Amino acid sequence: MDALWLAFVQWLHTVGLHVDAGTARDVAEGAARATAALDMPSLLALAAALGWASGFRLYAVVFLVGMMGVAGWIALPPGLAVLQSPVVLIASGCMLLVEFFADKVPWLDSAWDAVHAFIRVPAGAVLAAGVFGADNAAMAVAAGLLGGSLSATALATKMTTRAAANTSPEPFSNWGLSFFEDGLVVAVVWLATQHPLAFGMALVVMVAVSVLLMVVLFKFLRAVVRRLSSFFSGSAKVA
Repeated sequence: MDALWLAFVQWLHTVGLHVDAGTARDVAEGAARATAALDMPSLLALAAALGWASGFRLYAVVFLVGMMGVAGWIALPPGLAVLQSPVVLIASGCMLLVEFFADKVPWLDSAWDAVHAFIRVPAGAVLAAGVFGADNAAMAVAAGLLGGSLSATALATKMTTRAAANTSPEPFSNWGLSFFEDGLVVAVVWLATQHPLAFGMALVVMVAVSVLLMVVLFKFLRAVVRRLSSFFSGSAKVA
């Protein structure tokens, strides 16, 4: 952890921002002590939050959690320390901006979600497993299964509601849903890190609402799948 913080300080120097290495070391040591003090409910809440939120905004989750760790707002477990890397922050920040605008365009948002279904669900599982790391392999596997399942549920809910919104000729409902999801990701990460027990209760409600939405709006999910299948099959014929 110390080496990571010192590397980050060196990177800040290269861009003209000077931070005392001793200060960075003190922050890193404080983060290590806080991480060691995390109890099981806090770790489970963090794992569930990373999985769930990744289904909506994977790149935002990676960037947000990484920046919170760098700023010292939360103490990241060793398995998630890599999120504080400047390379990871730059990459996730760039993709966050691309996704922010792509998610606001009707039907492009559904295509984006369909392509990223192969990225978000595994990434949600990996992030959740990283909360426990290799030192607790059994819990890491359990957290990975939980995170992947929650990510898949969140993604399916997102695709279903977007399919319903995209049937409307006006873009405002789509924009409203997109901004709501942006805020939801921030709220989920904050609640899980600050009030894990409250997050657990909120998660039960969110999963129940998700299942209800998918049942009610299932026909819209089938519609977007048909449209995407036609689009990709058409592209294949042209090629």
